[in-house]
Amino acid sequence: MKNGTCRICGAALTHTFADLGLSPLSNSYVPAEKSREGEVFYPLHAYVCDGCFLVQLEEFESPENIFSNYAYFSGFSKSWLQHAEAYVIAMKDRFHLGPQHKVVEVASNDGYLLQYFVAGDVPVLGIEPAGNVAEVAIARGVPTEVMFFGRDAARTLAAAGHLADHMVANNVLAHVPDIVDFVGGFKILLKPEGVATFEFPHLLRLIQDSQFDTIYHEHFSYLSLGVVMNVLKGVGLRAFDAEELPTHGGSLRVFVCHDTASHPQMPSVEQLIEKERAAGLFDLSGYAGFAERVVNIKCRALDFLIRARDQKKLVCAYGAAAKGNTFLNYCGIGPELVHVAGDRSPHKQNTLLPGSRIPVVSPEQMLALKPAYVLILPWNLRDEIAEQLNEIRGWGGHFVTAIPDLVMS
Repeated sequence: MKNGTCRICGAALTHTFADLGLSPLSNSYVPAEKSREGEVFYPLHAYVCDGCFLVQLEEFESPENIFSNYAYFSGFSKSWLQHAEAYVIAMKDRFHLGPQHKVVEVASNDGYLLQYFVAGDVPVLGIEPAGNVAEVAIARGVPTEVMFFGRDAARTLAAAGHLADHMVANNVLAHVPDIVDFVGGFKILLKPEGVATFEFPHLLRLIQDSQFDTIYHEHFSYLSLGVVMNVLKGVGLRAFDAEELPTHGGSLRVFVCHDTASHPQMPSVEQLIEKERAAGLFDLSGYAGFAERVVNIKCRALDFLIRARDQKKLVCAYGAAAKGNTFLNYCGIGPELVHVAGDRSPHKQNTLLPGSRIPVVSPEQMLALKPAYVLILPWNLRDEIAEQLNEIRGWGGHFVTAIPDLVMS
């Protein structure tokens, strides 16, 4: 979005969806040795377009500056790996993918998904802009090209013989400022009868469950099926199937093909469109009230943390996730209320969370403090994390999540 206009249709943006104040980039973890250096904060203000109803942020940093050296590695989440493996099994079965086919994943991260195709003797290619993350995938045996994807990249890959029978794009649509160029690349690289699947957090669930913490600068757009279908149509693609998923607090998986391909249209597509229409996503009324619910969540969280401090009960966080950084910065929470944040990723340990400057430590270091409360920041992984940290029950500790409501267990 440039100069206050919609990044899809170009309409002027005048309607606020949520204004979360100022925040640093959510994955810009601060090395401990740079703790006395400053950070850059940007407005975190989401608008909804009254023309095409895309919810979006302004672009303050280029994707090159955000994603060329990235701190998120998909392979550290057990549940996400299980999700990826189940996906590979389902796609191989449904579309009969085998050694004679080619699977290309865009934003393939550390090879978390393609490794399962490799294990099944299906040729693959990963496309990943973050060189540090791509190195991990290559070491895992997943061929990976380090590049940003769009029409130009797709032409280069097609000329190099990488036309795809099947393409995967998980949780990347929101990360690209020029979503039309990005989706247009699939039109170029996908074979005539090929299939692409896009997974992305569903805007409908974001609104229904007040998931404001999924709003951060690396997410340029917040997507409904209706908006995605309009983008697909504009580049000569179409959605022929769609399904709701529990991942990331509620996502969609959309099956896409060329508009001339033979894949039959499934009833699920129109059913989901009707669900969005009933929720008001094709009218500004569906977006009203969200901002007020966000304020209420902030107030409840601060009330809990202040009472815990007054009672001299130690609170630690778990999961140095991007969504957690939005939550902490919007609420104004620092080390005075949340002592440390535990995280399994060695790439985040011994850093400070951006903005809040809460130290990131290993899970073992966090548990050694015997906190009275562990605030789970990636609430979508609550069950997985509670199982990993179950020993806190031994000293009467509790788990807490703040979104969509403050819940203690």
